Amino acid sequence: MSLGWWTASYAEDMHQAVAARGRIDKRQAILDAAFTVFARAGYAQAGVDVIAAEAGVAKATVYSHFGDKENLLREAVAASADQALADNLAAVDRLTDRGTDLRATLEGVGLRLLQCYCDDRSWALRRLLSAEINQFPDLLDIIHTRAADRITETLADRLARLTVAGHLHTPDPLLAAEQFFALLCGPMDRRTRLGTRHLPDTELRALSRAAVDTFLQAFAPKRTETT
Repeated sequence: MSLGWWTASYAEDMHQAVAARGRIDKRQAILDAAFTVFARAGYAQAGVDVIAAEAGVAKATVYSHFGDKENLLREAVAASADQALADNLAAVDRLTDRGTDLRATLEGVGLRLLQCYCDDRSWALRRLLSAEINQFPDLLDIIHTRAADRITETLADRLARLTVAGHLHTPDPLLAAEQFFALLCGPMDRRTRLGTRHLPDTELRALSRAAVDTFLQAFAPKRTETT
């Protein structure tokens, strides 16, 4: 095997890797631009030419990657759901049975979940869903299957482990997880004026503390009566 052949082969592999990387980068740029334009203008008014310009690519490149505007909307929502999943799972992963101060851990997790919920992109996603749900009801399925259900199930798993360790009493961990999220996020639409009012971390901490107080009243380990 000659050195020239190896060099040519290596150069070809590198060229293909760079081309693939460039395609991935373009795809992500289009998804980011599409979400921004859809959230800002709504589906009907969002032009593919505007999305292409915002992404810094040719209009034909958008169609090459995604086919049509409907599919682009679904893919942009799915990408946003994937990002929300990663952010929320990073928060839930902090909840383990290794710490000694469960209340403090729950409050910290609650704060991070609230920060995720109040993120500008999260509010933009919820407003986009509200605006387009009648025309595209499957968008809600995308959000639930790719993010919301998996986040709730992961939290339920953490609560179940804490119950086995004796730190909590959750006969139905999935229901307990749903109720924890409800305690955290229930007040947020009103307090943030649907995301148009910024809440400082001090207020989010207070909300997390109040949610954990109520949660532990319901799910703290049951004391054994002594006679």
